Amino acid sequence: MSIWTIAGTLTVEPAAQRTDLLAEPVAKALAALGRDDLGDEVGVAAIDPELADTAEFCAAYSSPLTASANCVVVAGKRAGELRYAAALVLATTRADVNGAIKRRLDVRKASFAPMAEAVELTGMEYGGITPVGLPADWPLLVDKAVADSPELIIGSGIRGSKLLVTGSLLAALPGAEVIEDLARPAG
Repeated sequence: MSIWTIAGTLTVEPAAQRTDLLAEPVAKALAALGRDDLGDEVGVAAIDPELADTAEFCAAYSSPLTASANCVVVAGKRAGELRYAAALVLATTRADVNGAIKRRLDVRKASFAPMAEAVELTGMEYGGITPVGLPADWPLLVDKAVADSPELIIGSGIRGSKLLVTGSLLAALPGAEVIEDLARPAG
């Protein structure tokens, strides 16, 4: 297995060997990738579910905020049709919901999907939603900075663990579209 330089104090194991630390859709999606070398590209680490939010997680586990990426579910309507997408951006940035994402969804207004709706549609826990295992008909919008990252920590579908992945793996997920300037600086 790869040595994850961003792991801080986490104990990282191959995700394929610890599906008990993954939401069901995430485990199924990883298995569907059908890659023998996945152990080198996807690690998982158990964490305290109370520390799943990015800032608290990074502080507690000595993991750099610059190596964390957040997945947000966005919804918008056009001609009565509700359209969803997931956006993956670095934790040091914010998704450009009413710019790049709104244009990509071709909707008048885009906003974060309500928590209960995002949880129901993804089959994942709030605070653990990840780009791996999302509904197949959703676009997965990946900021170029995420795709270019050699190592990242993202959600695992549950609050009790985190995935360690490469940006190239995320950019190669089914439905993924790498977009320049999908995110704006936070603050």
